[in-house]
Amino acid sequence: MLDGLTTAIIVDQQRMGADPRSTVGTATDTGAMLRILFSRLGKPHIGSPQAFSFNVASISGAGAVTLEKGGRTVKERRDFKIVGGMCPRCEGRGAVNDIDLTALYDDTKSLNEGALTIPGFSMDGWYGRIFRGCGFFDPDKPINKFTKKELDALLHKEATKLKVDGVNLTYLGLIPQIQKSFLAKDVEAMQPHIRAFVERAVTFTTCPECDGTRLSETARSSKIEGVNIAEVCAMQITDLASWLGSVAKKPAAKSAAPLLAALQHTLDSFVEIGLGYLSLDRPAGTLSGGEAQRVKMIRHLGSSLTDVTYVFDEPTIGLHPHDIARMNNLLLALRDKGNTVLVVEHKPETIAIADHVVDLGPGAGASGGEVVFEGDVAGLRASDTVTGRHLGYRATLKDEVRKANGALEIRGADTHNLRDVDVDIPLGALVVISGVAGSGKSSLIDGSVAGRDGVVVVDQSPIRGSRRSNPATYTGLLDPIRKAFAKANGVKPALFSSNSEGACPSCNGAGVIYTDLGVMATVETTCEECEGKRFGASVLQYTLGGRDIAEVLAMPVSEAERYFSDGDAKVPAAQKILSRMADVGLGYLTLGQPLTTLSGGERQRLKLAAALVDTGAEKSDTLILDEPTTGLHLADVEQLLGLLDRLVDSGKSVIVIEHHQAVMAHADWIIDLGPGAGHDGGRVVFEGTPADLVAERATLTGKHLAEYVGA
Repeated sequence: MLDGLTTAIIVDQQRMGADPRSTVGTATDTGAMLRILFSRLGKPHIGSPQAFSFNVASISGAGAVTLEKGGRTVKERRDFKIVGGMCPRCEGRGAVNDIDLTALYDDTKSLNEGALTIPGFSMDGWYGRIFRGCGFFDPDKPINKFTKKELDALLHKEATKLKVDGVNLTYLGLIPQIQKSFLAKDVEAMQPHIRAFVERAVTFTTCPECDGTRLSETARSSKIEGVNIAEVCAMQITDLASWLGSVAKKPAAKSAAPLLAALQHTLDSFVEIGLGYLSLDRPAGTLSGGEAQRVKMIRHLGSSLTDVTYVFDEPTIGLHPHDIARMNNLLLALRDKGNTVLVVEHKPETIAIADHVVDLGPGAGASGGEVVFEGDVAGLRASDTVTGRHLGYRATLKDEVRKANGALEIRGADTHNLRDVDVDIPLGALVVISGVAGSGKSSLIDGSVAGRDGVVVVDQSPIRGSRRSNPATYTGLLDPIRKAFAKANGVKPALFSSNSEGACPSCNGAGVIYTDLGVMATVETTCEECEGKRFGASVLQYTLGGRDIAEVLAMPVSEAERYFSDGDAKVPAAQKILSRMADVGLGYLTLGQPLTTLSGGERQRLKLAAALVDTGAEKSDTLILDEPTTGLHLADVEQLLGLLDRLVDSGKSVIVIEHHQAVMAHADWIIDLGPGAGHDGGRVVFEGTPADLVAERATLTGKHLAEYVGA
């Protein structure tokens, strides 16, 4: 319980909304200010700010309005017209889709024979009830025998109310139903089986009418200084700030001076926070967790609020050491306005600027939860806590680096901001790809390496999971555990799944009961029958090595690793997965902890552990890791370096996209991109050993690494 807390604003690591219409401009209100600017200064004048919005469609209508005039009721004809900026072809999405009908059904079968191959469209549920009772076609007739009218009704019919067996239902054709249920969402946010269907059945192409700008031709016709709003939003923010400065100097812009000043301040905040390489039309769903968090910060940097408590969850994620210094200045600026700034952080550079430090421990999971130190940074350095001991830790440069046994050749790479990059990535070594945020690191790897045979990528895309998903289900650990329980007790493996036959009948395996209180938030209470264990009482009678399945899922990884390594409970397949989880610093995590309760860093490391035990990763020659130190404590980084060494020594080539100086210092080879971000980057500014990078100090990375190792 926190006492004396002022109004709190939390800026977390969660990615932003994945709706295609959500962009950097809409998320920061910069787009709204630009729309006002174009409605004031744009030539020709086409209307109000909504005329430049790709979220507002142009509509018109007319009709009779009944009025009372002079004691008489009269009818007058009225019409209205709303001018919006939405492209009518793609409805403001910037892309159109084409659906492959052969992926929707097998036309040699009837509906009752299971012709539909769309996820969730089963004839055993509501859809079957609607299709059988709608009367638009014969559900027993093969689809290839349908008349043109019947096929049109199956595929394209708009929403139609009907009554089936006394129940009011709505019929909707397959195409509009797919567009409503699947295509209105971001593909990356879908469940894996639905995403696989969409990728198989739907082809997305740039809208030919608006050329991907999302805006109507009318909205694009109005210009300021020869540039329309779509072109402005496509500019790199650093360029946009320069263009805006030139507009502000024009005599015609005097009437919009306050608006221009506010807009300029917001754009300057983007640059200060290290996001000057973005454009305002960048879809919000494509931002990394660190970028999304910094975009959220933009809203608060220009705020005049005081006495506010800001809570930041690892704001330095994804930041180069050069950018961390700028982030620190912004945090201090928020404090100096009269606010309280709480930061959850592992980076020594950010801990160093704190006025007060609270260190939790002494360990993780069940071994933590206590305040082990409270005071200033000097006191923390002198303390004997894990954080205190590691605060001054510096990884050293290797005396000898591994010799490459080959190379991955990249020629003419030009993805995004890359400028015809030619580079050879050594094989059989630990290679770090470095550079400031936005310099082109991910573009180089994703665009030129990721798709090759024998290459496995562990990227930053978020883990999707419900409360029923946990580390055991996500990594595949539960499968060998269930089989071991089943074999030891002579029963079916399905009994040991809380999502199947073994579920508690009262809570259906959720472990909690949800009570909907209408207008109030849903209340979650522990299930009284299973006491939160999620399994039925009969299942808990079966044991393995003296423990039931609920007790096993309540174990932390470190304990479970010992439990499954010998004795009656020895399960080599489970022990292998658990050792990988421990390798990535998740030894404290309980096997049954819901994924929804994990931090962004924990999810990233769980994803890494799952990839390392995947058969594809085991057989692959090259492993690519995107910022594996995300969320890691200083002590855990040492453990990660040991894991990377073991992977390379086992014969793999490991490529790491990373900003952490300890990983850079430990590398065999560094490829540094820059010199800046966006169109100021995209070039290889250094390739060689860490020792050479430090000796030359010719790049930002080289200077910061030299400072880190004390050279």
